[in-house]
Amino acid sequence: MVQPTTDDRAGAIDEIAVAVNSVDTATLDAIAQDIAEAKVIAAYAGGREGLVMRGLVMRLFHAGMDAHYIGEMTCPAAGPGDLVILSCGPGNISTVQALAGVAKKAGAKILYLTAQPDESPADLADRVVVINAQTMANDGGSAAVLPMGSGYEIAMFVMVDLITNRVRGLRQESPELMRARHTNLE
Repeated sequence: MVQPTTDDRAGAIDEIAVAVNSVDTATLDAIAQDIAEAKVIAAYAGGREGLVMRGLVMRLFHAGMDAHYIGEMTCPAAGPGDLVILSCGPGNISTVQALAGVAKKAGAKILYLTAQPDESPADLADRVVVINAQTMANDGGSAAVLPMGSGYEIAMFVMVDLITNRVRGLRQESPELMRARHTNLE
């Protein structure tokens, strides 16, 4: 068992950097292109990954996209021309599997983020993005500083903003226009 040290910040930053850098620039560009071409984007992940996906939906909305979080009452039906973005770091979670099946049957394109590409529902996805980070699927006896799937989740958070910047660039959206779409009801 790894005991926390009084200063384990460098190890935590290293874990996140390795995970972020495990997804190359060409893949980030391809994801942004998939998003920019979609009519509607619907995203989902469970737990803390779900919080990151909600952040992605918010940023894509700010970038002028028709983006929704699956499970909210305003999320429309998915179909051809739409993109369903799912994340399941440890892979093989029943809710994500079910949503991938529904999206595939409806004809939507599926973008799947995971650290376990050999686990279902990667086999249903049009694009599988592997984030090389510890998750709950592989944290037993690990020397990682961050607990459970934190490295994966934090890396995802960084990557969704990098992706949003690329989408904004493809759509030629200015930072001022993004800010103008931010809610004033806070």
